[in-house]
Amino acid sequence: MLNPFALNLRHLRAIGAVVASGSFSRAADEVGLSQPALTQGLAKVERQLGLPLFERHSGGVTPTAAGIVMADRATRALAYLATAVRRGGRPGSRGFARPDRLMTSTQIEAFLHFADAQGFAGAAHASGLSQPAIHRAVRELEQICATPLAERRGRGMMLTPAGRALARGIRLARGEIAAGIGEALDDRGAASRIAVGAMPLSRALLLPRALALFLDGVPCAVVDVIEGSWRELVDPLLDGVVDIMVGALRDDVPPGIEQTSLFRDRLAIFARAGHPLAGRTPSLAELAARQWVVGPRGTPLQSHWEALFAGLPSPAVPIECGSVMVIRGLLAQSDLLTLLSPDQVALEVDSGMLVQIGPELPDPVRTIGISTRAGWRPTRAQARLIELLHRAASETRHQEIG
Repeated sequence: MLNPFALNLRHLRAIGAVVASGSFSRAADEVGLSQPALTQGLAKVERQLGLPLFERHSGGVTPTAAGIVMADRATRALAYLATAVRRGGRPGSRGFARPDRLMTSTQIEAFLHFADAQGFAGAAHASGLSQPAIHRAVRELEQICATPLAERRGRGMMLTPAGRALARGIRLARGEIAAGIGEALDDRGAASRIAVGAMPLSRALLLPRALALFLDGVPCAVVDVIEGSWRELVDPLLDGVVDIMVGALRDDVPPGIEQTSLFRDRLAIFARAGHPLAGRTPSLAELAARQWVVGPRGTPLQSHWEALFAGLPSPAVPIECGSVMVIRGLLAQSDLLTLLSPDQVALEVDSGMLVQIGPELPDPVRTIGISTRAGWRPTRAQARLIELLHRAASETRHQEIG
C-alpha cells in the first residue's frame, strides 16, 4: 500500500477544503495555495492513488466516493496533528498560531523514525535517511512548535512531553491516512493492515477462531497479532500502533479507552492428568496443602487466587509465573496446581494432558472484551473483524456468556 507520508499534508488538507466548498478556487484560498498549485497538487494525489478524487465539470467539482473517504480521513488525521501540537505546546510561548499547518510529511516521517529509535543513528539506520536529514527535521519541528521535542539523557536522546505528544499525534494521523487509502482502494483489492493486541485470555480460542473466520471473508487484509499484557499494549493502542486490543477488560478504564464486553470468564483449578487430586472435588484445606504456580504479585489473577484462600494459611508458591505456556509445561511435569481460565488450557484438557480439579469457581471474575481508542472509527475490514470477534465469543464458549 502507498506510504501515507508520501502524500503531501497541504494537498490532503486541500481535499477536505474542496469537498466542503465544491470549488477549487475557494479551497485554494482556504489552504493558502494558488489555484494552479492546488490543481496540480490534487492531480498528483490522484496519480499516487491511481484513481480520481473529483469529477470536474462546468459548474464546479463533485467528489467521487474515494474523494469523500480521503477528505474525511485526512480531516481526522490533521485534527490529530493539531491536537498534538496544542497538548505539547509550551504555555505562553511565542510560536506560530497554527504550527500544524506548517509541518510537512517529510518532517513528521523523519521525526517519527527518530521517536521510535530514540536517537539519530538508529533513526537513520531504520529509515535510510541521513543523520543530518533527521536532525534537521527534528530541529525544524522544534522551531515550528516553539518547544523542545527531545533532550539528551546520558549517551542517548529522550523525547520531552511535547515530543511524546507529537509522536502520538503523528502515529494517529498516519493511521487515519492509511485507513483512507485502504478504503479508497478497497474495490481494487488493496491490502489493508490491522494490528491486534492479543492479551493472554484471547490467544487460545477466541482470537484464533475470529481470525480463521476473517480469512474467508477478507482475503486481502493482513493482520498483525501483537502479544502482550494490558500494561504492555495500552500505550500502543493509544498511539495508534495497535488498532484493537482483545482480552480482559479493566474496571477502571483510563481516559481515551473504550471497552466492549464479549463474555464473562470463570476460573478453575488445573493439574496434570494423574494428579493425586484428579477426579475429586477437594476441600479448600486440601488445596491449600498443595504447591501452586500462580501469576506475579499484583496481577488480577493472583488477587483471585489469594481471595480463594482468604482466612486460610497461604499455600506454598515455589514459582510465580505470568507465562501460560510455561505454566502448562510445569503442570505437565509436576504436581503443581494453578488457577486459570478454562480457555487458556482448553487444548491441553481436550488432549488429556491436563485435567480440571473440581468445578469452576462459582462467580464470573473477569470480563473479556475489546478495547479501542475513544473516537476511533474502524475501516470496513476492522469493523468486520470486530463483528467476527463477537461471533467467535459465542462459538467458543463453554462458559456463561455475559
